[in-house]
Amino acid sequence: MEIISQLLPFVFLIAIMYFVIIRPQQKEAKAKVAMIAALKKGDKVITSGGFIVVIQKVEEHFLSVKMNDDTTAKITKDSIAKKFEDEA
Repeated sequence: MEIISQLLPFVFLIAIMYFVIIRPQQKEAKAKVAMIAALKKGDKVITSGGFIVVIQKVEEHFLSVKMNDDTTAKITKDSIAKKFEDEA
C-alpha cells in the first residue's frame, strides 16, 4: 500500500504531461499533414523561411511555387509552415 501511495503522484504527473504536452502536439501534427495533403494549384502558403508563395504544381514530395512574376522554385512539402489567409 505504501508503494502505491508513493507512485501515485508520478502517475498523475505523467497523465497531466500527456494531456498538456503530448496530445496537443499530436493533434497539431495531424492537422498540418491534412493541410499539406489538401494543397492545390493556386493556394497561397507561407514557407518555413517566411516567403508567401503561390502553388503552381503539386507533386508527390515537392511543390512548384511562384515567388513573383519571374521567379519559380521547387520546394519540399515539409517546408510549408501554413496556408496564407488574406486579411482583407
